[in-house]
Amino acid sequence: MPCPVRWRYRPAFVCPAATAPDARRHPAWLPAIASASKSAAPAECVRCACRRGLIRTVRNVAQTEVMPRFLRVGKTRKDDGSLFTDADLCCQQALQRELPAILPYPVLGEEMTREEQDALWADNQDGLWVVDPIDGTTNFVNGLPYFAISVALMVRGVSELGVIFNPVSGEMFYARRGHGAYLNGTPLPLKNTRNSMGDAIAAVEIKYLRSGKLAARMNSVAPFGSQRSMGSSTLDWCFLAAGRYDLYLHGGQRLWDYAAGAVILEEAGGKI
Repeated sequence: MPCPVRWRYRPAFVCPAATAPDARRHPAWLPAIASASKSAAPAECVRCACRRGLIRTVRNVAQTEVMPRFLRVGKTRKDDGSLFTDADLCCQQALQRELPAILPYPVLGEEMTREEQDALWADNQDGLWVVDPIDGTTNFVNGLPYFAISVALMVRGVSELGVIFNPVSGEMFYARRGHGAYLNGTPLPLKNTRNSMGDAIAAVEIKYLRSGKLAARMNSVAPFGSQRSMGSSTLDWCFLAAGRYDLYLHGGQRLWDYAAGAVILEEAGGKI
């Protein structure tokens, strides 16, 4: 299996389903975390990690490492042209310290070298934290309040826990596979009514669509009612899960872009 860090999603529509999450379970991965707590059942260990430890850690890191630097940090560009700030690095380093204390697995972060990412993926299929320290760095640098910290726990290539937090709005989205998705304790989706395609609101990242013809058609003869491009793919997943968007179209995402958001969407009843 190739490392997902190397490949990107092909353009595809994803949209929420009207039904509640199905009864999927992944019992095979549970023994992998048993060593994290000798006195607690594996399922209870994961429940604690998701609802208490992980959420608390993400919130604390946002308060101590991210928000104090909001509108107060300089920027540079990485080799791929994307923006990078000290806040990205400080947030990732804090998560590298804190997450293994919740469940004893290493952390794969966006702000690592390709070689480090590949090695972590290859050597830690039994458990791996996947982190995007600040998704929406351009928004963060320019004072736009649409960015997030994203953390997922992946086991054998499958996201089992996902937490995405917007520290400006205070919205904390989270899910555990097989146990539903939530926004600050409220089950997702927030609404179950479905728009017709002609009235649908679509999140579309035109910039990443590989086909110029497809991008042009999205702007001229798109089948949906209107589109948004807000600059944070992790929050786009969450807004889709919440029912704020009706569909999501993106031409290329890295592992950290979708690891947490995909499980939140699926647990909210969405389809990919």
